[in-house]
Amino acid sequence: MAIFSLLVTANPYSQQGQYSALAFARSLLQLGHNLKRVFFYSDGVLVASRLNCPPSDEINLTKAWATLAIEQDVELTVCVTAALVRGIVNQAEAERNALTGDNLDPAFELSGLGQLSEALLESDRLITFG
Repeated sequence: MAIFSLLVTANPYSQQGQYSALAFARSLLQLGHNLKRVFFYSDGVLVASRLNCPPSDEINLTKAWATLAIEQDVELTVCVTAALVRGIVNQAEAERNALTGDNLDPAFELSGLGQLSEALLESDRLITFG
């Protein structure tokens, strides 16, 4: 079976890309493939905020990705630079930047573009959802 990584740049609640990426990830895991990493970049990082609160008739993408990560041991990596400029911070970055709180969902981790490069090297396929 193949090793996949995903690059997600789509805004979680204004574009279809996040929904498509999640459905693709679930499908490839059901087929027995390996999902090494999901890397969120650009507006895609907005999904990593634990403060996202969509209406009850919409899927909570943050929780859906978190469930996938926990149940399937999938790494959810968020570009730290893209996240910081969009107000997504973990506790360490909040303290370093003298912010009053953090909002990164615990299922996600902040990292640099090196993690994306590593995913490219260690995966058979990188699929982009924008």
